[in-house]
Amino acid sequence: MKGFLEDANYSIGLLDEGATLADVIDNCIYEHTHSGKRAFYVGDLGKLVKKNTQWQNVMAPIKPFYPVRCNSTPGVLEILGTLGVGFACSSKSEMALVQDLGISPENMIYTNPCKQASQIKYAAKAGINIMTCDNDIELKKIARNHPNAKLLLHIATEDITADEERNMKFGTTLKNCRHLMECAKELGVQIVGVKFHVSGSCKELQTYIHAISDARCVFDMAEEFGFKMNMLDIGGGFTGSELQLEEVNHVIRPLLDVYFPKESGVNVIAEPGCYYVSSAFTLAVNIIAKKTVEYDKLLPSGVEQTRNGDEPVFTYYVNDGVYGSFANKLSEKLSTIPEVHKKYKEDEPLFASSLWGPSCDELDQIVENCLLPELSVGDWLIFDNMGSGTLGEQSTFNDYQRPLIYYMMSFSDWDEMQDAGIASDTLMKNFFFVPSCIQLSPEDRFSTAA
Repeated sequence: MKGFLEDANYSIGLLDEGATLADVIDNCIYEHTHSGKRAFYVGDLGKLVKKNTQWQNVMAPIKPFYPVRCNSTPGVLEILGTLGVGFACSSKSEMALVQDLGISPENMIYTNPCKQASQIKYAAKAGINIMTCDNDIELKKIARNHPNAKLLLHIATEDITADEERNMKFGTTLKNCRHLMECAKELGVQIVGVKFHVSGSCKELQTYIHAISDARCVFDMAEEFGFKMNMLDIGGGFTGSELQLEEVNHVIRPLLDVYFPKESGVNVIAEPGCYYVSSAFTLAVNIIAKKTVEYDKLLPSGVEQTRNGDEPVFTYYVNDGVYGSFANKLSEKLSTIPEVHKKYKEDEPLFASSLWGPSCDELDQIVENCLLPELSVGDWLIFDNMGSGTLGEQSTFNDYQRPLIYYMMSFSDWDEMQDAGIASDTLMKNFFFVPSCIQLSPEDRFSTAA
């Protein structure tokens, strides 16, 4: 993937005050209906600017390091790099992408808990020194391949509300931290801090209290071994909700002030991923096939079953699925519901429906059950909040075509970047003006990253 940013000749549509995201989607659907009905994303990069402002207002001085795996599209990486966000990389390809932005190695951390030796060597050559570690085998591998590495010990967190099946996680115990420090001392490897991660699905904020307390214990332990610790990584798990961000801040701020005050010299960082990108991208998919099946499935949870068995149940197949943009559906519940693009009457009957991807594979189910008006082949469905975990490397299963990506930003967000002096000349060359009265053409007005 090295060189991907250079190869992707993308552009960002600068919308005047009369144009909206819905207008962009409408025009793109109009163009695709006449030129080949390919799935596509519309990314509102202005939302990244808003999220960063929100982060600075609530979480400063905690510095965000964006996990590249969440969404590695060039528009996202370049905007975040311009905003001064750091990057958490889990592979050589992600490190190369960020390097292509001209980001300093000091603003990058290598976070993969199971690193390949060749990729450790790549990080060493690139000057990316900060990386995470949670066991002695990984520690010895790092010592052999990156003598200048600076390690963050990844400690496990205890989510008392988590299901056992979801409790498989990385991270070492407090007891084992002492053993790792002994090994690091023998191997001459620097340990400079601690990392923990609290899942976004965790509802019990007490988990942060335990994790920060444990981190303080590790810092105290490190003093015995002569390690100079100066970094605490509180991980990801930020959902994108301002309320959740404020709730987390309300819990951790007093603890950080007590355990890691400013005068301690400890830099606190975090890894907000879906926080930045989830709400910024909308996906449009086209219905490519339709079947009518027997009424032998239940309606969605919470909906009363008032229909009789004679009414049809529809199965729709669309031109994207779990081997593409809905890959997260294989491991977690889909957090967005489909919206019908075409206009229909409020009193139009709704039918139990299921949505499937194009592979004809039994795993390729996008939505098990939902209520939709009767749709036709060629109609479009819209999915919001599709910016996280959906835009990385994707499968070529069954001749799958990666969706096109259309970037846009409002004038007000563009002005905010200009006023803050954070819009580089290189980035600004990607913008073009989109009046509200014209049709948007992918060929003429939007360069796309495929």
